[in-house]
Amino acid sequence: MAEAHQAVAFQFTVTPEGIDLQLSHQALKEIYLSGVRAWKKRCARIRNNIVTGVYPASPSSWLFVALTVVGTMYTRVDPSMGMIGKIKEHLPVKRCLSHQGQNIMSALLFATVLWLALIYMMRQILKTLLSYHGWMFEEHGKASNMTRIWFTMVKIFSGRKPMLYSFQASLPRLPVPTIQDTMQRYLESVRPLMNDEEFHRMEALAKDFEVKLGPRLQWYLKLKSWWATNYVSDWWEEYVYLRGREPIMVNSNYYAMDFLYVTPTPIQAARAGNLTHALLLYRRKLTREEIKPSTLPGLPVPLCSSQWERMFNSTRTPGQETGKTAHLSVRGNCCSYMPRDPRFDSCLTKHLTLRGRDTRIPWGKARKSFFSNGKNRSSLDCVEKAAFFLTLDGDKPGLQVEDPVKSLDAYAKLLLHGKCYDRWFDKSFTLIVFENGKVGLNAEHSWADAPIIGHLWEVMYDPLQITKGVGTGSGRTKYPFDLGMNSHLDVQLVYQSVWSPALNIAASRVVSIHYFHNSPPGICCFEHRNRRRPFSPLSLFLPSYKNDKGKFCLTYESSMTRLFREGRTETVRSCTIQSSNFVRAMEDHLSASECLKLFHLAAKTHQHISRLSMAGCGIDRHLFCLYVVSKYLGVHSPFLQEVLSEPWSLSTSQTPLQQVELFDLLNHPEYISCGGGFGPVSDQVASSFCVVSVNYVPF
Repeated sequence: MAEAHQAVAFQFTVTPEGIDLQLSHQALKEIYLSGVRAWKKRCARIRNNIVTGVYPASPSSWLFVALTVVGTMYTRVDPSMGMIGKIKEHLPVKRCLSHQGQNIMSALLFATVLWLALIYMMRQILKTLLSYHGWMFEEHGKASNMTRIWFTMVKIFSGRKPMLYSFQASLPRLPVPTIQDTMQRYLESVRPLMNDEEFHRMEALAKDFEVKLGPRLQWYLKLKSWWATNYVSDWWEEYVYLRGREPIMVNSNYYAMDFLYVTPTPIQAARAGNLTHALLLYRRKLTREEIKPSTLPGLPVPLCSSQWERMFNSTRTPGQETGKTAHLSVRGNCCSYMPRDPRFDSCLTKHLTLRGRDTRIPWGKARKSFFSNGKNRSSLDCVEKAAFFLTLDGDKPGLQVEDPVKSLDAYAKLLLHGKCYDRWFDKSFTLIVFENGKVGLNAEHSWADAPIIGHLWEVMYDPLQITKGVGTGSGRTKYPFDLGMNSHLDVQLVYQSVWSPALNIAASRVVSIHYFHNSPPGICCFEHRNRRRPFSPLSLFLPSYKNDKGKFCLTYESSMTRLFREGRTETVRSCTIQSSNFVRAMEDHLSASECLKLFHLAAKTHQHISRLSMAGCGIDRHLFCLYVVSKYLGVHSPFLQEVLSEPWSLSTSQTPLQQVELFDLLNHPEYISCGGGFGPVSDQVASSFCVVSVNYVPF
């Protein structure tokens, strides 16, 4: 209890002569410095709020406007057209001021109102400019004069030196597509998946919905879009993630990989220390809003930064019907979860036949039963209030040159689920450091999407920041939880309700993870005119078509909607009539020129629907929100019910590389990584394809 003695700031004793007070100057000094640090943080937050609140102007611009207005008064020019005089007549403190003071005070008040009006006007102009997406549909490298003017205007009104959240108030709201457009695009997307009879049936359902129930649901959705910041994001987080009753491991969480060919140090403790230091530096920059806001690569178009808010000190908690994502503003330390308590060993081999789909419910019950008070409660708080979770894993994964595919498969499975009990999947993200110095990351999905974690991963992985160090571990492992080890039944209950179902599901679902090791990894390429050109997911349709015995499947490709405030993702339905024609041509062995022609047409169509999704004209988020409204109203829609129950058998995702230009990947290819991945998305097929490509910008 030495720390208890260290914490005493003063001592006193009562004597007949009075109270003998002995102050500890060192303790008082630390108290003083702690208060200074706290006030510095408060002042920094206030300053950041002011700077962000007046962006794209700056606080110093108020001084310029004020001096200009006051200066014109001495030239007998009234820039306010009589408004300064009106303000002077109604000044509440004019009796306390001289005539000259009243003039200056009135001028300053007018200058402040004028300054705020100019800021509002600049924001509205920038918001209007950012609402234009016609530039997206022009051919790459052939921008029109209108687009050039638009780019120039965006640069002018974007201001200088923006902070992380500077553009938030200037981003437009996500528009609600019309019912007619959504129905038309939906029918086009399912045409290659259905025969004539099935398609005519679905067409009739869509037309009936468009005429009868659709307009009523659309009205409520329009109302929400006018009132809420984003008409999709809160419902998406609630109903897609937090209300999910399946285990989030494999079904929701995703992972990120280490460098393939570089390991800065093979010492586990050194690697963990270096990366923890880098993460905490990143968190400090995030708290100070010093991270540069994301923009489209090579373009001055800002993206929404709201997802950064819950990166650290956040956790997802279970519930009976729904969970929640709790973000704590307190300063937390990283929590290191060491190897499991060996007293659990006798239970790990039991109950492996249990199969539970609704594992969030028993986990919520176990959390309430075992972690509601006492030592377990404080131990749980230590984890949930921590900045992030750190796992020291005893495995030694990595790329093995003699068997790259098998070694990467094993690496991916360790990152996706590990042994289950050595990860905390509810935490916003878990840093996993292996015994050989390799690392990885497992991220919870409800609070943000992969590009946000990708940005953190790249900054943390900056080779200029990575240093070789030596770390040693000392002391014995402390087990933070007391689950009542004297009662063997308590251990069995926890294992049955939480760990065993997760292990069983992992074993049954993750058998399909498979890496294709090519160069560069993770990119599907084709040769054309002696140049390697990446494309995805068109390269996957042919093997998927063969795997499903001559059938096309509903294909999910993620796209971002962060061009809008609080935007997250949209679905690109990549299986189109044009892509199916290309696959059939390849299967029928048509001429190379004919196949290439069909491929170009398929790629052009794919780019078009990707751009529509980014521009807020996607299909699936609109249909999802219409379905939510129908549930609130208690009305049944056969069309929406069928659409929302369609399985996605082929799924691809995009994780952008080099969001921050920290190093040249072309000149230093040894710093390449496989990126990341996620679990199978469908239980209804023997092997669902889940592919991660490397860029989400369809240009």
